Amino acid sequence: MAKGDDALARKRNRVRRKRLRSSENAVSARVAAIIASKHRRKSGKRRACEGMCFSLPTPDDPFNERHGRKHKLDDEPADDTAADAAEDSGNPKKKGANTKKQQPVAKYGAEAKSKAVRERETGAEVVRGDFDRPSKFLVVCLNAIRDAVAPEEGGGSIHGAGDWGVELWRCCSAQAPSDVLDASGACATVAQTAWLVSTACDIVARKERHGMVVSCPFLLYLVSSQDKAAQVRSICKPLKPLGIHSVSLHPGASIEHQISGLKTCEPEFLIATPERLLELVSLKAIDISGVSMLVIDGLKCFVDHNVSDKIFSIRDAISNNLQITIFTDPSDKNIATMAKNLLRGRITKLSINDSVSSRSAFIAQHVHFCPSEELKTTKVKEILEQILQDHPKKTSKVLLVAASDKKARLMSLSLKLENCTVIDDSCGNSFTICSSVGLMNVIVKDRENMSVTDVEAFETVLVVDLPPSVDEYIEILTGAALHVIGGEVHSIFCNTDASVAKPLAQLLADCGQVVPEFLKSLKSS
Repeated sequence: MAKGDDALARKRNRVRRKRLRSSENAVSARVAAIIASKHRRKSGKRRACEGMCFSLPTPDDPFNERHGRKHKLDDEPADDTAADAAEDSGNPKKKGANTKKQQPVAKYGAEAKSKAVRERETGAEVVRGDFDRPSKFLVVCLNAIRDAVAPEEGGGSIHGAGDWGVELWRCCSAQAPSDVLDASGACATVAQTAWLVSTACDIVARKERHGMVVSCPFLLYLVSSQDKAAQVRSICKPLKPLGIHSVSLHPGASIEHQISGLKTCEPEFLIATPERLLELVSLKAIDISGVSMLVIDGLKCFVDHNVSDKIFSIRDAISNNLQITIFTDPSDKNIATMAKNLLRGRITKLSINDSVSSRSAFIAQHVHFCPSEELKTTKVKEILEQILQDHPKKTSKVLLVAASDKKARLMSLSLKLENCTVIDDSCGNSFTICSSVGLMNVIVKDRENMSVTDVEAFETVLVVDLPPSVDEYIEILTGAALHVIGGEVHSIFCNTDASVAKPLAQLLADCGQVVPEFLKSLKSS
């Protein structure tokens, strides 16, 4: 007797599920559950709580007009076999009703195999395209933390830190991740921690979906005390139903209990104090060599407790290509040296608030007085010679900012003496100063072309002509400070700049910089 359509559909589903379990592209149980939840949501069979999820605006849909819905081309799953298996298990009757539209099993298997071959050949491109915007899973993680943390403890402000969180996500999930330094406070806030651990969850889920092996622990979160460890653990705890397990290691529990606990699980997130973590590493209770993300929450606290050497020991014990995020108070100048030694790759400064002091942290500002415009060239030469002496045996890259293109060309011509040679620039606004103590590459730009100048590539900026507004000076300052630790911004103040004396002096005071006496006298007058 001939079999019915439902029986044939069930047989095809069994074959596909068997092929999925034995395939090298099989996804994890957590990712399969996410895919199944997505298909339940699309077919209308979802729980009431799933309807509360919402989507964030994306670069493709900045006004959220599609409400998270993707185009037809973008909605294709990365793995056809995984998506079909999840759809078959969630709604078999629907598949049975559309049996005539199904292709034979052998033909489908050939197409799936060719699809897998194409994905393996272009795996890197697929991963890069998948990380172009935050996923809905990141929003699910944020919502889980928001619902679990009390509003008075900071749970209500999680989505309010969206701008900071999206910038953090871009730094951490880029093809070449950028290290992050936040100097807006002594420690991370609840909202910052929530965005950070949700970003790590998003990266883990995406890598597993593409068949990448994610080492455990993936995230190492260093804290200075047991209380801070408990706070971070409470933020990570709501992520456990989503498949992310976290463990807290601190002196408040016996080391034997922690060793036995680590033997029974492989946590994705590890929250630890430096002392207890090094103890467990020395006993070979845990391996941190494969950690992908390292968070140092409160660098100044570690310095105050004299555990700086332990931080460097943990950093050296990790052999993986590491992305580091540091939260610290910039009041101590020694922190800049330690942060610079810890962060070995590209650095991006973020700030949860918009204050100039936090955005320009670890940048020294120097204001030099010049009585007249005619003496500016001589003053510029003195400053450049001083920079060479302060950085001996080092190639310095200096950006000179003039008021206009005409002044920029005159400055370039006047500085080309016997010890200067023009290098590879037809416009004549780039030259090299050679001396017995070092080498300096100088590039002269005018303020009109500053928008197309990569200020972030310079550790030293010399503002020859102060802008008429302090806001323009702040743009130059924060642009130079975005990717630099320990940089310098020099500016020349003339009598014609008396109108900006008061706001400039106030800015220097707010940033903790030395206010020259001539600025104080002009401010009071």
